[in-house]
Amino acid sequence: MNVNCPTCKIEIQWSKENAYRPFCSHRCQLIDLGAWAAEEHSIPGEPAFHESRYDEEAMLPCKLDEEVFYS
Repeated sequence: MNVNCPTCKIEIQWSKENAYRPFCSHRCQLIDLGAWAAEEHSIPGEPAFHESRYDEEAMLPCKLDEEVFYS
């Protein structure tokens, strides 16, 4: 079966021998990963959490074994 690489759109063979499937290369995999990390891609729907809530909680100290750690 042949498919198009999601990044560069060239046609590639979908097979177990292609370690990068559905991409054509490691480079195209990294380009796609970078797009997700830069939030250029997203999954539609409501956010799983609100960042402002976690930003406030991140500054609170937490106690573990009588030592204070900041998360």
